[in-house]
Amino acid sequence: MVSDNSFKTGESGPRPNDVRSTPLDRIDHILLDELRRDARTPNNALAATAGIAPSTALARVRALVERGVIRGFHADIDPEALGQGIQAMISVRLQADARRRISEFGSKIASRTETLNIYFIAGADDFLVHVATVDTATLRDFVVENLSADPAVAATETILIFEHIRPRNTPADK
Repeated sequence: MVSDNSFKTGESGPRPNDVRSTPLDRIDHILLDELRRDARTPNNALAATAGIAPSTALARVRALVERGVIRGFHADIDPEALGQGIQAMISVRLQADARRRISEFGSKIASRTETLNIYFIAGADDFLVHVATVDTATLRDFVVENLSADPAVAATETILIFEHIRPRNTPADK
């Protein structure tokens, strides 16, 4: 889910939990590499890998969460297992006069159950929306009812995803 502040534009300076505010050190990188491999790694194992006390590992991970470096822990569930076998990426271009409503539009689309991810992007389009649906008719309805019917939307382009091939470039694979 995307927070209401995710699509704010025109802001300058550091934001709350700005990940740029404090550089990461070697221990942070070790903890993050381990959690990237497996977010369920027990704290004792994290501490042993980093060569620090378990209480220190716990405090460091909490600090990384508070700073916004770790954005969350989640299960990566295959949409097909939930009966959502059709996935697509939909590029969305807003009307020029709707640019001031970018935050509102992004939050509205992010709240839809079909939406897996939404990206506010640079270029000719404004958003790239990753969705999963039960079938192509439901995908069509999502595009027509939630995107094309919205007066803020100038254009959409839907690209079906045949397969999601995950990169194998985690630190454990190097």
